[in-house]
Amino acid sequence: MNAVNLIPVFVVGLLGSVHCVGMCGGIVSAFSAVPPAPVGARAFPVAVMTQRAAFDGGARVLAYNTGRIASYMTAGALAGGLAGGARTLAGLTAWQAGGYWLANLMLVILGLYLMDAWRGLARLESLGQILWQRARPLMRFIVPLDSPLKMLALGALWGWLPCGMVYSVLMTAMFTGSGADGALVMLAFGLGTLPMLLAMGMAGARLRAALQQRAVRIGAGLVVLAFGVLGLVRAAGGGQAGWLDALCITGGVH
Repeated sequence: MNAVNLIPVFVVGLLGSVHCVGMCGGIVSAFSAVPPAPVGARAFPVAVMTQRAAFDGGARVLAYNTGRIASYMTAGALAGGLAGGARTLAGLTAWQAGGYWLANLMLVILGLYLMDAWRGLARLESLGQILWQRARPLMRFIVPLDSPLKMLALGALWGWLPCGMVYSVLMTAMFTGSGADGALVMLAFGLGTLPMLLAMGMAGARLRAALQQRAVRIGAGLVVLAFGVLGLVRAAGGGQAGWLDALCITGGVH
């Protein structure tokens, strides 16, 4: 996969993270919150204790997001690898073209979802609850969340939480037809969501409230929708659209 083609995926993750703030923002803020000073800690300067607590909170947030992105990459590798194997077995050559149309149509749907203009992906999330209900009991093995390693495990588990935005990008990973390319797509997407969730760890509820404003969601949704529309325009032109190549998710179609 051309690295240029990963840029739109990164931007989709960056803009789509206004949705992540709603789903993961609360938990990230809670993990990074500065805990109250323990009994007997008055002998230490308050500034030193605060810095130490902030460092520990940052380590927990980073570990959580590392696990989350690792799960995204695993899902992308599985989706791309399975789709590539199916293509090889079936001997199909036109499947990627149809998949490219579908992947960009999913971006249009994601844009509408972020704008709250159409909630179709919410139905897909409800179906994903079946998988989450099976994974959720694993939480008992990692609580209390008192170490970065446990936060890494939580992030890896949380990465499988039903999410329409993840599912839509996973469609692009699937139609790369390669496990490695599928993992790269989901890595770019995960890195796109990272700045917002790291900021949530520092700014907390105030940033979360700002990003949940309707104007912000509409603006982010419009840009994501535009990526999907540009991709469909490129597909309608037979995959030859010049400058649009740098702005479209090609899904490995050549």
